[in-house]
Amino acid sequence: MQDSFDATTLIFLALAVFVIWRLRSVLGQKTGTERSPFRPVERNRTEPPAGRGEGDNVVRLPGADRAQAGAQAGTATQTATRDWRGIAEPNSAVARGLEQVVQVEPGFDPRAFLEGAKGAYETIVTAFAKGDRKTLRALLSREVCEGFERAISEREKRRETAETTFISIDKAEIAAVEVKNRAAQITVRFLSNLITATRDADGKVIDGNAETGVEVPDVWTFARTLGSRDPNWQLVATDAGG
Repeated sequence: MQDSFDATTLIFLALAVFVIWRLRSVLGQKTGTERSPFRPVERNRTEPPAGRGEGDNVVRLPGADRAQAGAQAGTATQTATRDWRGIAEPNSAVARGLEQVVQVEPGFDPRAFLEGAKGAYETIVTAFAKGDRKTLRALLSREVCEGFERAISEREKRRETAETTFISIDKAEIAAVEVKNRAAQITVRFLSNLITATRDADGKVIDGNAETGVEVPDVWTFARTLGSRDPNWQLVATDAGG
């Protein structure tokens, strides 16, 4: 009787372990604290990144946590079989640059990076039009933010207001990747369709069109020290695309 009871108990225990294992493999192990595709975060105030002042701000893009964890764990890369289709042409400069990135941080995901960059682009362009300095300071490097704030201040002195409404982001592609001494820069080329207009103090449109959308090209560059504890990518340059 005891032997039968023990055997039955062992069978049920084995089934329970199997069910739990299957549920974890299907559902994953989310904690409820996963980040949205794009959300800026505060720096770790107890261990500030080397070389950054208290006023510096950064942009956090998807894949940063996975890239950092992969690099720290020493995960092996498989550069010979990596698929960059839709991101970079085989053997192109961009593909070679991405390979350099994943050699240091195997968890880096360029597709997720582009989705985060698109979110950053729309948020920053909209904040600039509204004169939202607080949002800009949370997303831009010091140098870039100072340039945006100067433009906002000049606009305010002229008592002008700007309006921007996004219709779509039609293209976001990695235009260049550069890695030097673990310092990585990724340049993204955007093509957006938006309605933009500037009004004078009397509300008259003096630039742009308040009703018709236009295509707007832009080129932005994000930078980060690969393998560092800080998983954030900092927006370091913005240029008008051609």
